[in-house]
Amino acid sequence: MASKNKKLFSHETLETNVGLLIIFSILVISVAGLVQIVPLFYQHSTTQPTEGVTPYESLELIGRDVYIREGCVGCHSQQIRMLQSEVQRYGPYSLAGEFVYDHPFLWGSKRTGPDLARVGGRYSDDWHRVHLRDPRALVPESNMPAYPWLQKNSVENVNVQTRMKVLRTLGVPYTDEQIAEAPSKLKGKTEEDAIVAYLQSLGVAGRAAAAKAVAGEP
Repeated sequence: MASKNKKLFSHETLETNVGLLIIFSILVISVAGLVQIVPLFYQHSTTQPTEGVTPYESLELIGRDVYIREGCVGCHSQQIRMLQSEVQRYGPYSLAGEFVYDHPFLWGSKRTGPDLARVGGRYSDDWHRVHLRDPRALVPESNMPAYPWLQKNSVENVNVQTRMKVLRTLGVPYTDEQIAEAPSKLKGKTEEDAIVAYLQSLGVAGRAAAAKAVAGEP
């Protein structure tokens, strides 16, 4: 008899009706997600570049594409969290404004290898070259695969201008002059040169601003 007196939208009705439970679950998750995500589009700290951060140079941009193609993001994150242990190991925690020109974001969620958010300038170009060709020559316990072919693959014929034009439509402020000069900066360069340039750029421009944030300075 009790079941006949159930209210249409009672908690018991939702629990015993799989269809309604799914619909209302989706609605609740959607609303909660929008409440968290929508305000980010209007916050200065998430929509404006951190002081010193500029769009990638043409060689760095191609290096980023190589980084994505080779699956580096599967083992390396690029996001230092606001934990003392991470700040002590990797450097000042990451600020949202450091990534406004990244399409897509490469924050990652797995650290088989160390976080690379502030690897720029930490090692020399030659160190990175040796590490890419034979990781265990520098880090004996490393399980990173070698990428010796990068030093042989030229990037001269990569259509970097098209990439930059597309990114400009997404809000990256490349100028006509930068786009016009881009191919000349790839002459004589290899994929290894490109990925090293990209790695050396990571976390450098926003490091000073992030250090101030960690120290609590305005």
